This record gives sequence, C-alpha cells and structure tokens, in this order.
Amino acid sequence: MNKKSSTLYFLAGVTSSGKTQLAVEWAEANQAEILSCDSIALYQGMNIGSAKPSDAEQARVKHHGLNLSKVCHRFDVSKYLNYAKNIIADAYSKNKKILVVGGSGFYLRSFFNAVVDEVEVSDEIKNFVNQLYQEHGLARLIEKLKELNPHGLGELDKSNPIRIIKSLERCLASDLSIDELKKAFEKKPVPFSEFIKKTCLIDRENLELARFIRDRTEWMLSNGLIEEVRGLMEVGIIENYPASSAVGYRETLAYLRGEMKRDALSEAIQVSTRQLVAKQRKWFRKYYHHDQLLIPVSGANISISELVWRSDT
Repeated sequence: MNKKSSTLYFLAGVTSSGKTQLAVEWAEANQAEILSCDSIALYQGMNIGSAKPSDAEQARVKHHGLNLSKVCHRFDVSKYLNYAKNIIADAYSKNKKILVVGGSGFYLRSFFNAVVDEVEVSDEIKNFVNQLYQEHGLARLIEKLKELNPHGLGELDKSNPIRIIKSLERCLASDLSIDELKKAFEKKPVPFSEFIKKTCLIDRENLELARFIRDRTEWMLSNGLIEEVRGLMEVGIIENYPASSAVGYRETLAYLRGEMKRDALSEAIQVSTRQLVAKQRKWFRKYYHHDQLLIPVSGANISISELVWRSDT
C-alpha cells in the first residue's frame, strides 16, 4: 500500500446520538465494513447495556470489534490496537473500506496518537496496585502517584480509577514519572500514518439527547438489562473493573446488591449517561478541532448525505 493511498473513516460522537443507524446506512452505501470502537461492546454478553448493534444490523453490514473477550477477562487498548491493525489490513487487501464507529475516546485516540508504550507491568505490580485500591481506595493511589511524581500529575483525570491505576502501574514498572512517560509517547510514530483519516463527529441538542437517553434507558430495562447483568455476575463481571463500572451496568449492579431501589434505577442510569456525555464532549473538544469536526444535528432521522467528513491532512 502506497503512503496515503487509502482512507480510514471515523464516525464518532457522544452516546445515544444515533451513530449505529447512521454507520450501517453509510457502510451499506459505500461498500464498507464497520469496526466498532467501543470499550464495552467488545465484551461477550454485554449486549443490551452497551446498545450493541442488533443481529439485523450486523446482518446488513459486516461488523468487527464486538464480542472479543469474555467479561471476566480485562481487555485493553493495546489488544484492541493489534486487533484493529489486522482487521484494517485484511479489509483493504480486499478493496473494502473501513468505518470506525464509537464514542470511547481513548480507543479512538489510538488511531491518531500513540497510546501504548513498551512498559511491561509485572503481575506482582498489578496485584500490588489492585490490593492498594481495594483496601484503601482511589485516594491512596493518587497519594502514591504524587510520591512518584513530585512535580505534579499534569492533566491526569484524578476521578478516573482506570487512568489512575494504569498510571501508577507504569510509573512503578518503569521508574519514570508521568511526564517522562508522556515525552516518550510523543516521540512515537503516528499510528496508521499510511492512511488519510476522515472524521465526522456527531452531537445533538441537549433536550433532544436527554429524550433519546430516556427512551433508550427505558428500552434497555424493558428488554432485559437487569437479567443480562444478573447473568454477567455469574461469569465474572465483578472482577473486571472497566466492565462493571460502565454506565448502566454499575447502576444495575448496585440495584442487584440491594444498594438502590428498582424505581430509582432508570433515573440513576439516565443521570450517569448525561454525565458521560459531558465527559465525552470535553474529550472531543480537547483532542479534536471542535469547530471543524462537530456536526450538531437534530431530528430523529438524519440522512447520511448530511454527514460532513473532515480530513486530517
């Protein structure tokens, strides 16, 4: 493949914005396959709460990136990146386009910037950090990180346990500070540099999005979300923090543990989803040119002809 000879397409956006339907329609019209970029839909059995594409939608267009791992096994962005490279290479060898679809910011970022380092974290360190978290909570992990980073933690999201855990593991394993690890990242080559990358970022007006979130939450609860989570408890979701802390799943787990009443569950999921949207918007503003890539849309039925693709080149 010659440099810049092919194009990768990215349909990104906040949760509940209607990406799945648009993606299937666009892929059908453009002879493309879909690569899911969703850090929860990659788990087997996490179907309803992740709004995984339906069987009918998957029958219309070939999908990749779904059901890659058992829910008891933690999947990470490095595994996803290796998987994505193989899927993309295979698709383009058959002259098929790839449309990457999702709202998981860190996974999306792996297509544009280096996110995986060469630091090898031993099981001993992972167990140490996990035990520290289980016994003393997030505050102790942050305290330990500050001891290893006397000049500060930079822009690290201190409210995100996954980012804190990963950062502490890598600092301990590498004997480097967060800033030193970041500088090493910046020297790594740009991923998929042989491709032109075209991105369309979807959002909706707040009132409309709130209605979509409400309707989707009620649909999930009416179509077996509680039963799905109960079954996932039996196969190890509790031991997998990224999976068990996902919006919709953590609230349902709280209900099943008796920490929440049933009539409060829907509102709890909706509140968490709206909070997730706010975080996603902040992430997109930080890592993409907001004024160039944001396509504010309204109305339930958006035509693929309305999508505007922006190139990174």
